[in-house]
Amino acid sequence: MKSIIGMLLGVSVLYTAPTFITGDAQAEEQRESVRVPAMRNRVYTQLARAQQIADDGDRPAGLAVLDEVKTRIDSMNSYEKAMLWNFYGFMYYADENTAKAIESFNKVIAEQAIPESLRMSTLYSLAQLSMQQQNYTQTLSYLTQWKNVNTKALTSQQHVLFAQVYYQAKQYEKSLVAIENAVTLAKHNGEIPKENWLVLQRANYYELKQPEKVTEVMELMVKLYSKPEYWLQLAGMYGEIGREDKQMGAMESAWQAGFISKAQDIITLAQLYRYNNVPYKAAVLLEKEIAQGNVIANEKHLEMLAQSLMAAKEDQKAIPVLVKAAEIAESGKFDAQLAQAYLNTEKWQLAIESAEKAIERGGVTRLGDMHLIVGMSHFNLKNFTESMSAFEEAEQIKSSAKSASQWLKYVAREKLHHDQLAMLN
Repeated sequence: MKSIIGMLLGVSVLYTAPTFITGDAQAEEQRESVRVPAMRNRVYTQLARAQQIADDGDRPAGLAVLDEVKTRIDSMNSYEKAMLWNFYGFMYYADENTAKAIESFNKVIAEQAIPESLRMSTLYSLAQLSMQQQNYTQTLSYLTQWKNVNTKALTSQQHVLFAQVYYQAKQYEKSLVAIENAVTLAKHNGEIPKENWLVLQRANYYELKQPEKVTEVMELMVKLYSKPEYWLQLAGMYGEIGREDKQMGAMESAWQAGFISKAQDIITLAQLYRYNNVPYKAAVLLEKEIAQGNVIANEKHLEMLAQSLMAAKEDQKAIPVLVKAAEIAESGKFDAQLAQAYLNTEKWQLAIESAEKAIERGGVTRLGDMHLIVGMSHFNLKNFTESMSAFEEAEQIKSSAKSASQWLKYVAREKLHHDQLAMLN
């Protein structure tokens, strides 16, 4: 147990006892000089003996010595009583008996004629112990009393303690002021704000529904404490405030740093690439992660890969992906996408087969497009009759009727021209 005998003993000490007047105006502190009596040698000797026994590892015996001293408490002055309760408090704290420690320290500050330094240190200890007990109202009371008798500027850690208490009491604005004071003081002293301070600052801004401020704090946390979760949280905040470009940058940086390993985070990055019009990066990412088994090659992810490849004008690479997806799908939606990919790569017969298969299997959102693909593919194969028949089917569907009608007219003219040339030959 840390020695507490190092107080001024055997001398009289003057201290200023605070009193408080509460009125309509702000409370003003009134002080009066109080003479602190000296600690007599016989009391000092017994307290020192109790501490030595406790320091040697026998706290019960140390407490027994204090109990013996307490039997003569009526003959003790205020300072001696306060020091006795102070010893009790430290011993109970060492035994992790917080409730008893708080009870003892309260008896210390109940004494009037004690050094102001003792009153201040005890109030601060009481605040910390009440914080451990999650009694935030009492903690705030002790801290307020301590601050009213404290003549020194608060340290960063003391500002943080206020911030923690205010946060637990749901007084987020006051908590913010306190934590910002701590951060500002640290910066002024050339120190780096501690990680848990920034976590608390972020939490306050979050509770106050200020996402832009949350984002600013996250930027600082990433800069000072580059942890994987902070990069991902920063990316999430960029998304929340509508900065998808920065969201992609943060996710990409996290990816390059090796901070992304979860499948969902990989998928999110791929989606951001698509959203920000860089589908090729999405395709490369998905292709690699699916091949390595980090992303499951299920229907959803294969579709995302194929769409990324097609958006990147890599239809040829998309085809085997779509073939695999079509094999495991229960509908014809991948056959429909295959039909489009085959059309784009001028594989006319394969486009016809895939489109017809999509129509047969069902589950296609734009059925008219399949008839259009069949019609265009037959046209390129000079199958005019089959082409017109497909366009007639497409003309019956509202979403494709206009395009089908235009194609019908065009194919009819081309068929007539083709037939005329055939007759001449």
